[in-house]
Amino acid sequence: MDGMSVLDRLDDWPVDNVAAAIVLDGSTVARHGDLSRRFSLASVSKLLTAYAVLVAVEEEAVELTTEAGPPGATVEHLLAHASGLAFDSGETQAGVGEQRIYSNAGFAVLADTVAAATDIAFADYFAQAVCEPLGLSDTDLDGPAGHGVRSTVTDLARFAAELLDPRVLAAETLADATSVHFAGLDGFVPGYGRHRPNDWGLGFEIRAEKSPHWTGSTNSSATVGHFGQSGTFLWVDPDLRAACVVLTDRPFGAWAKPLWSDFNDAVVAAIRAEHRA
Repeated sequence: MDGMSVLDRLDDWPVDNVAAAIVLDGSTVARHGDLSRRFSLASVSKLLTAYAVLVAVEEEAVELTTEAGPPGATVEHLLAHASGLAFDSGETQAGVGEQRIYSNAGFAVLADTVAAATDIAFADYFAQAVCEPLGLSDTDLDGPAGHGVRSTVTDLARFAAELLDPRVLAAETLADATSVHFAGLDGFVPGYGRHRPNDWGLGFEIRAEKSPHWTGSTNSSATVGHFGQSGTFLWVDPDLRAACVVLTDRPFGAWAKPLWSDFNDAVVAAIRAEHRA
């Protein structure tokens, strides 16, 4: 597909290392860079961590209604950044369900909650629940649950294919996770300012009508995914039946904002051309 030439644009990015893949209808159709190079995912980790938590829900080790975090908060609140917990501490900044406060601390609580319920260290549960069934042989959680995963484009392309056609989770579970929870909450997308509303699913950011945004302006409103402060992102656009993974080793900053949006618009255009062909 034309995606190969689209990915060549990455050679002009001001980064030392970059690798990428486009997934269409579950198959990787375009690749760029060293697909086996391991990158720090930063907050893209939340997608994989959330998947492990949702496996625990399906296994009935925990429920979305299980109390966790501040009084009155649940696993669902924590996954959807609606618990009121601060970004990176156990402090409470708002009442439960009042604001969308993006919280690394909330994902640490989720990991502790699953570990306590299963009597398995969360890193081990993560490996058993997500990495092993999907064959993510170069992916591991060696730090905090919300931002401590290291992985490769090869593995994340496999994960993206799972998000397009789930086998580890029931389709109904994933559909719920990629739907808005606690609708109408305002909040900040780190680096992109306040959005009213700031739609989020269960670990998955939902693009909706947010502007500015790290995805392309032509991505559908149903697009879900995450970006990481390590210069990484993964999005899945169900309307296109497509996904894109880009991993770099330069921390997110002003350099990324115009490049990411323009690049993602070019990827969407290439995918649409492929569908028309």
